[in-house]
Amino acid sequence: MTENVKINRGLKGVYFERSAVSDIDGAAGELTYRGYSIHDLATKSSFEEVCFLLIHGELPSADELAAFDAELKAARTLPTEVFDIIAACKDGHPMDVLRTAVSALAALEPASQTVGEDAFIANGLRLTSQVPMIIAAHEAIRNGRDPVAPDATLGHAANWLWMLKGEKPSDEAARLADVDFILHAEHGSNASSFAARVTIGTEANLHGGIVTALSTLAGPAHGGAAEDVMKMVHEIGKPENAAAYVKAKRGAREAVTGFGHRVYRKEDPRARHMREGVRQLGEEMGAPEWYEILQAVVEAMKPYARHGLNVNVDFYSGVIYQLHGIPMDLYVPIFAIGRMPGWVIQCIEQQRGNILIRPLTLYNGPEARDYVPIEARG
Repeated sequence: MTENVKINRGLKGVYFERSAVSDIDGAAGELTYRGYSIHDLATKSSFEEVCFLLIHGELPSADELAAFDAELKAARTLPTEVFDIIAACKDGHPMDVLRTAVSALAALEPASQTVGEDAFIANGLRLTSQVPMIIAAHEAIRNGRDPVAPDATLGHAANWLWMLKGEKPSDEAARLADVDFILHAEHGSNASSFAARVTIGTEANLHGGIVTALSTLAGPAHGGAAEDVMKMVHEIGKPENAAAYVKAKRGAREAVTGFGHRVYRKEDPRARHMREGVRQLGEEMGAPEWYEILQAVVEAMKPYARHGLNVNVDFYSGVIYQLHGIPMDLYVPIFAIGRMPGWVIQCIEQQRGNILIRPLTLYNGPEARDYVPIEARG
């Protein structure tokens, strides 16, 4: 009977549910949120608008956006105990600290325990504002500084940079951070979103789902690409070294970080928006060489594009963070800031038509055998 069982390792190509949130066409290199092209959203919308779109299904009116923005700003608070927890584990990796703080919020905020769509939306909005606060507070505390209080006059992305660096970002820098969050906001049944759905499938609360998602994102095979790209850029050092670096990597049959994607066979549609952002920010900050190195790598990788090894969004993200002087161990937490609305709506969709997610594994261990008492074992 088992000889006819088809194993799809990693559940590759398996549809486990329907979703009305994002559509990924890997062959064409296209991505939409709720039917809207990622290109339109990245160039015309704000992260707050995209959050509203993902969670509520439609782009907001001006009044709806103002009310939604006010909710997000009002949620920029953390219990005092969370700052104490951050201080207690300040020497840990930022993803571990973030996961621990979100888990603590589940115990400290009674509203987090309610399960249901309205509760998931309310708790999701609160967590969307709290996650960047936790990351920025940890960065301050581990460097011996007091956390920077949020600024209610700033939007989500600009406020993040303000809390992180203690200085108001330029309009261009704030907009680039905003676009970065938009591009990372949702991406179908990726590992962390699927993991969150598995948790919600057990009828757990939203905070449980988000803790699961954070734990999954922390793995380098999912969230670590931007950090790896930056390490590669430092290793290459100069644009003229890129061709030899790529040749050596390919000759050794090793992957070139930032190329290829589990879904896309053409260039990741999100990459073009980060590419232009790197160029502009590099010029603004007097460091154009980072962009030049990246483009030299892209040029050297062109012969491999026919094999599906095209540039992905994380190829450019790390350099943007580097230009801001952001430590490498914060790159994955920044990914989490952008992905929050995607995780929230994935959890909401799972909760709407909930079913316990319980796939099978095909047993390939020993055949049935007799039990041997311990005194008779060799």
